[in-house]
Amino acid sequence: MKRILITLALFAAVAGLPAAGNVTVYMPSPAGLADKLAADFEEKTGIEVKTFQGTTGEILARLEAEKANPVADVVILASWSDGLSMKETGNLVSYTPANADKAVPGWIDGDSMLFGYSASAVGVIYNTLIYPTMDADWDELAGADYTDQLAIPDPELSGACKDFVAGYVTEYGWDTFEALAANGMTVPGANRAALDAVTTGEVGVLVAGVDYNAYSSIAKGEPLAIYYPAGGTIVNPRPAMIMKTAPEMDNAKAFIDYLYSEDAQKMAADAYLLPGRADIPAEGRTQLQEIPQITPDWDSMMEIASDAAARINGLCD
Repeated sequence: MKRILITLALFAAVAGLPAAGNVTVYMPSPAGLADKLAADFEEKTGIEVKTFQGTTGEILARLEAEKANPVADVVILASWSDGLSMKETGNLVSYTPANADKAVPGWIDGDSMLFGYSASAVGVIYNTLIYPTMDADWDELAGADYTDQLAIPDPELSGACKDFVAGYVTEYGWDTFEALAANGMTVPGANRAALDAVTTGEVGVLVAGVDYNAYSSIAKGEPLAIYYPAGGTIVNPRPAMIMKTAPEMDNAKAFIDYLYSEDAQKMAADAYLLPGRADIPAEGRTQLQEIPQITPDWDSMMEIASDAAARINGLCD
């Protein structure tokens, strides 16, 4: 009963909430979560959700292609630094969503334009048939035990990997990635293709693999394990943003409110993401407070993220 009352109160509190119409939302993976969020929002509000689902790179490319004729109302990315870049170019609207007071500290930016409704982190994902156990730190993966057994997602396609690379080199410099590349690290593709390379045993180790993909595959019985190296990782809030050019502005705000509802947050948790509300626990995965973290300098990371991603691809050619 309490859950029902909270949900009803949330939507009753949204001033002028439309009873119909549509909202166009661009969302990254996991696809199953995007579909569930859209269906639940439609059921609760009567507002049709039109979605485009793709990687962060694909979403940004679509936004660029539609620049002269904007379509998206809400954009969700898997990269906080890319969200900050969108904010810097004046593309976003400030808004205070319902339940903002319950958000994880720091996961809504100071201007209330980026709403980290969930988060992921990257870790080391390994095939347990090749390496039964592992606990190597990032730089130790340059050792002989891992020669020609390393892959990394393409950081120009994976927002989470890109932000990790930017955060790591901001903290530690380039020595580790240069050593990993010299040890035979390859770039099989975006997150899913990179994980498939480890799942099939093509290589044994995925460097900077997105954690929710690993937890999902492990739950399906794949021979994988994941850990977060002691040197720390970047916990990357996934920013949802209201476009200044949103054709359906009221519906966009209603969708942002919905993302902080208890139901939406639990769906994020069920998809092995870290929920954006501090009062909703993660499910079937490492909790936020248990992850060794590099403290992100997002402004500095935003400045170097794209160039750093391109440099990884150049090193691993």
